[in-house]
Amino acid sequence: MTQSALRDGPLPAAALIERPTLRFLTCGSVDDGKSTLIGRLLYEQNMVFDDQMAALERDTVKHGTTGEVMDFALLVDGLEAEREQGITIDVAYRYFKTPRRSFIVADTPGHEQYTRNMATGASNADLAILLVDARKGLLTQTHRHATIVSLIGIKHVVLAINKIDLVDYSQVVFDAIEADFRRFADKLGFKIITAIPLSARNGDNLSVRSAKTPWYRGPALLTHLEAVDVTDDRAERPFRMPVQWVNRPHLDFRGFVGTIASGRIKAGDEIVVANSGRTSTVARIVTADGDRPNAEAGDAVTLTLTDEIDVARGDVFALPKARPEVSDQFSAHLIWMSEEPLQFGRSYFLKLATRTVPATVGSLQYRLDINTFAQDEAATLRLNEVGLADITANVPVAFDPYADNEVMGAFILVDRATNATVAAGLVDHGLRKATNVFRHDGTVSRTDRARLKHQKPGVLWFTGLSGAGKSTIANRVEAKLNTAGVHTIMLDGDNVRHGLNKDLGFSQADRLENIRRVAEVARLMADAGLIVLCSFISPFLEERRLAREICAEGEFVEIFVDTPIATCIERDPKGLYKKALAGEIKNFTGVDQAYEPPEEPDVVVGRDNEGIEKAAATVIEALVHRGFIDRFDDLVDWAI
Repeated sequence: MTQSALRDGPLPAAALIERPTLRFLTCGSVDDGKSTLIGRLLYEQNMVFDDQMAALERDTVKHGTTGEVMDFALLVDGLEAEREQGITIDVAYRYFKTPRRSFIVADTPGHEQYTRNMATGASNADLAILLVDARKGLLTQTHRHATIVSLIGIKHVVLAINKIDLVDYSQVVFDAIEADFRRFADKLGFKIITAIPLSARNGDNLSVRSAKTPWYRGPALLTHLEAVDVTDDRAERPFRMPVQWVNRPHLDFRGFVGTIASGRIKAGDEIVVANSGRTSTVARIVTADGDRPNAEAGDAVTLTLTDEIDVARGDVFALPKARPEVSDQFSAHLIWMSEEPLQFGRSYFLKLATRTVPATVGSLQYRLDINTFAQDEAATLRLNEVGLADITANVPVAFDPYADNEVMGAFILVDRATNATVAAGLVDHGLRKATNVFRHDGTVSRTDRARLKHQKPGVLWFTGLSGAGKSTIANRVEAKLNTAGVHTIMLDGDNVRHGLNKDLGFSQADRLENIRRVAEVARLMADAGLIVLCSFISPFLEERRLAREICAEGEFVEIFVDTPIATCIERDPKGLYKKALAGEIKNFTGVDQAYEPPEEPDVVVGRDNEGIEKAAATVIEALVHRGFIDRFDDLVDWAI
């Protein structure tokens, strides 16, 4: 019996209808045959030109791993390093078409080092082909890739048990691997798992069923791919459109450009800006081909509104009765992609839809054991590890759980120093009980309050080592300002831990939260028109950057009290250095924990044994120069 006689037979009438383009990826452990499968599939669909075949023959001799047999993996592995090492490094995208369907396939790397590339390839796929070497069975990387596929929301999986020829086409081996995978995947939530025995090298069960596996009664791989139904239901979900650009070519036109992530919209519909809660009505739906009466998910459009409301890049349009969550805190699964481990409290850029904001990872709820799905306690996440973490953004962002909306629930974390992507994130749920919380502008503005006080509100942030003289200088500055009639308030590191922050310890996460709370309070006090003096060691650049970003632009003054460590130890006003040097206090700044000096402080005092009076005068003169206070004669005479 020939292979052609074993073709799966006529498909149902519904399957003969050309279906939408199917995006799928190949994944699995290294050397499981992913590139070979795609290369052979392209060859069998006559998608390889004569010159490519000639090049393939030459490359097989030079780089091939299959002896004299054509190495179809080389059709896909385009990088020289891939050919030399016999592995896939980058994601390779290929397009092909059959009479029944068009396909876009992402061939992703199997090596653990390049797991992040695999996650990238999976992000836009409808189906995953998970390859397993029949000789080896399920491996750790198989588990990792299956877990990532599940987290990303792919519901259709083909378990391609490859190299079945190397185990004599054994049904026993096939059945055992399939059973193992189904037990493993029981908690992953896949909708359909289709197991197929394959020999990608020889083409068995690839395009047609093979006579060498008469015990297998399922479809060939290509037949399954042609018929599988992966319905796109984005248009049926609540309307979401992240604003990518505000188009203002002239005074008579103001349009908001973006691609509709989900749902439908029509002219005349009322919409809301998710972050601000401001509403308006859609006046026009403009496209390159002219105005349209309506649009739906996937359409790139420009919306014009009937009202002049404040909308910027990163805002999200929604329907008033079906809004996304808006919060600065949410729980999310992280797929860690950096060789540098996760650092709690470190400020990253969070990019969600068209919005980019600073954010930190506050805590790690658990690290996922990809072999047992146990939720392990962990101090951090390392390369290729997956965990559930709590994320805090500097400002509220609009989002949906990833399970409800892939566009509005997926994000990346970017290292602010290197611009490298360190993690892919999938929003699980918001951490606020109330998600309909919006900022409201009062009748009396912060400008009105400051005008009554004849001063510009601001936050003076004194940073330096313990014993540097921060509180002493800040106290002296406040006393002189108060004498001159300037309205002030002081927040001291020790004092706030007796009340506002008495629930916090001295772990890295708690220290960051301590600074965040103080900065938020300082911002509120500045809104009242006050000059707020904050005295905190705040040893890390990132936490001081966080404080600056929380405060209003132009109102944060970083004052570095640059007293040498030797002088601080000699002063030791609270006896803390003595205890730290004796090992009685751990993680003490300046002893066994680093202090990161400001890179570009606004004001520097405390050097060369500078006295308190001179340091305070320097600070006050800086306030006058920056326009925070008027040049009161008695104050300035004293300062100068």
